[in-house]
Amino acid sequence: MNHSLRNSGLYVAIALALSLVPGTRDPVAAEEDVTTKWAIAEFGEPLYADGIEHFPYADPDAPRGGRVVLSDFGSYDTLNFYVQKGEWPSSIGMVYDDLMSSSADEIDGLYGLIAETVEYPADKSWAIFNLRPEAVYHDGEPIRARDFVFALETIKEHGRAFIQSFYEDIEKAEALSDRELRFTFKTTDTMKPITIAAGMSPLPVHYWEGKDVTAATLEPPLSSGPYRVKEVDPGRSITYERVPDYWGKDLPIKRGLNNIDEIRYEYYRDLTVEFEAFKAGEIDFRSENSAKRWMTEYDIKPVEDGRVIKEEIPNKRPRGMGGYFFNLKRTKFDDVRVREAIMTLYDFEAIQRTLLYGQYKRISSYFPNSDYGASGEPTEAEKAILAPYADAIPEGTMDKAFVPPVTDGSGRDRRSLRQALALFKEAGWELSDGKLVSSASGEQFQLELMTAYPESQRLALPYVESLKRAGIDASIRLVDTSQWRTRIHDYDFDMWIGGLNFFPPPGTELRSFFGSASADVRGGNSGGIKNPVVDALIEEIVAAKDLETLQNNTRALDRVLLWNHYAVPTYFNDEAWIAYWDRFGHPEKRPEYSVGFPGAWWVDAEKDAALER
Repeated sequence: MNHSLRNSGLYVAIALALSLVPGTRDPVAAEEDVTTKWAIAEFGEPLYADGIEHFPYADPDAPRGGRVVLSDFGSYDTLNFYVQKGEWPSSIGMVYDDLMSSSADEIDGLYGLIAETVEYPADKSWAIFNLRPEAVYHDGEPIRARDFVFALETIKEHGRAFIQSFYEDIEKAEALSDRELRFTFKTTDTMKPITIAAGMSPLPVHYWEGKDVTAATLEPPLSSGPYRVKEVDPGRSITYERVPDYWGKDLPIKRGLNNIDEIRYEYYRDLTVEFEAFKAGEIDFRSENSAKRWMTEYDIKPVEDGRVIKEEIPNKRPRGMGGYFFNLKRTKFDDVRVREAIMTLYDFEAIQRTLLYGQYKRISSYFPNSDYGASGEPTEAEKAILAPYADAIPEGTMDKAFVPPVTDGSGRDRRSLRQALALFKEAGWELSDGKLVSSASGEQFQLELMTAYPESQRLALPYVESLKRAGIDASIRLVDTSQWRTRIHDYDFDMWIGGLNFFPPPGTELRSFFGSASADVRGGNSGGIKNPVVDALIEEIVAAKDLETLQNNTRALDRVLLWNHYAVPTYFNDEAWIAYWDRFGHPEKRPEYSVGFPGAWWVDAEKDAALER
C-alpha cells in the first residue's frame, strides 16, 4: 500500500476490494511437483506424525474451569500490537490463532491450525495455505484468506520495525478464494519464509472496516483464539476468558490445552510489592528471575507447609543474549578498544559470588543455551566462512575462542583495571587526577546505564563502582518500561540493560537486531550496528538450505559480533524457577521447551477446596 493512504477507512476498503478479486492458480504451477502437508519444519521433519490424538504433554481429559490471577511488570496502553504506537500486554497473544501452531516439544515444528494443509513446489518459491471451513472468529464470521492479505499489508505498511523484519522475504499475499491463501516469496529453496508465513495471524477485514488500523486502542480486538479479552483496566489489569465454543478446541494440537476459564493479569511497577502479593495469595503462579529472592526470600510458612510449591526445572530452550548494549551512534564508542575496555571492567565473578548466589552461567555467545552459538576455537567450516572477510574483522576472530575476561572475584581486580586502562590509553583516553579524560579535549568519559527493572539496577551497582574506579563518570538511570522502550527506539541512551529474544532457527529477524539497514530506522537495530561483514553473514544465514550450513554461519556471525564488542555479555539461567499455590494439576510429562503453564495445566477442584480450608 502507498504511504499516502492515511485514511484507514479507505485503506481497509482497498484491502477488501483487492481481496475480493479472486486470484487464480498458475496453470504452469499447477503442474509442478507440489508437496502438501499438515505439519512442517524448517529443517527435517516435525516431531509428530499425522494422526496424533493430542500432544504428549496435554491431557485431553483435564477438567476445565476455575480462575487464576497472574502478575506482569510495567503497564500497557493499547491492545493493537501490530503497529508502532503504544505498549501492549505481553499476554495478548492468547486471543489469537495462527495459520499453523508450534509444539512445546520441539524448536521449529509447526502444525496446521487455521490452515488445514500447506502446499508448496520443489523450489519453495510460493506456498498455498488451505484454510479450514470451521475456523471462525468469536463473532461467528469465517476466517477468510483476505484477512491474511490485510494483515500482511498492515505489517508492511505500519508494523513495528522488528515485526516487519520477519516478513521481509514475503513478496505478497493473495486470496485465491475465501479458503485459499497464496504467499509468493523473494527467495527459493528455503523453508524459512514458509514457516514465517505459517505463523501469521489474521486481521478480520469486516471488523476493521471504518476503523483506524494504525491507532492505539483499548477496544478488545476481534480474534479467533481460545481466549478473548473480558475486561480491561488500563495500566492495572487485563482479564481473559476462555471461549467455550472455541472452534479449534477439538483439534489434536489443542486437545487438553487451555483448561482455565478465566486468567487475570495484575500489573505491578514495584517487584517487591509484586512478590508480597504472591506471598499473600493474591497471585497464584510466579516465574522467578531473581537469584536473591529465590535463595533467600521463599523461606516462608506456605512453602514449609506445602501450600506453595517451589520447583527448579531444567530449561532447554535457547536463550537470548543478555547484557549491556552500546549505542554506537555515540562517537565515544566508535573505537572497539573503548568497548572492550568497558567490557573488561565487568566483574562477573564478583557479582556471581555476592549477588547471584552462584546460580547463573556467564554468557559468551549471542545464542546461548543452543546449537547456534560459537564455542571454543573456530572450526575449519567457520574459518572458511570468515576467510573472505579476514581484513575486515577484529584480530582473534578467526583463530581464537572468545572468552569474556575472568577476574579474581574480589570486586577490585587490579589486573582487569590495568588491562582496561591500557586499552583506553590506546584509544585516546587516559587517567588524570582520578578521572578518565580524552587526550584531545580533556573531557571526562561519561557513561549512563539505562534500565526499566529495579533488579537490573541492583545487579548493575557493582559494575558502576568498577567503572568509577577506572575514572569514568558512571551512573544508572531507572525509567519506566514505556520510557525505556521509547529511548531505545530513539537511540537516546549510552548503554541499555536488557536482552535480545532468540527465535530458533535464526533468520530474517537478525536483520532487525544487527543489520545496517535497520540502524537508521526507529525501533530497529539493537545498538546502531553498521558492519558490512555482519550484513553479509546475516544474508548467508537467511539463504541457508540446510541446518549445518545455517549453524556454521550463525557461529561465524556470533564470533564477529562478540569480537567487535557491541555489548557486554552478562549471564543466563539454564533452569526455570517457578513457585505456585497448590491448587493446580498438570500432566506428568512436561514439554521439552516449556514449563507448560498455563496451557496444559488446570485448576484442581479438590486442591482448591483444601487450600481454602
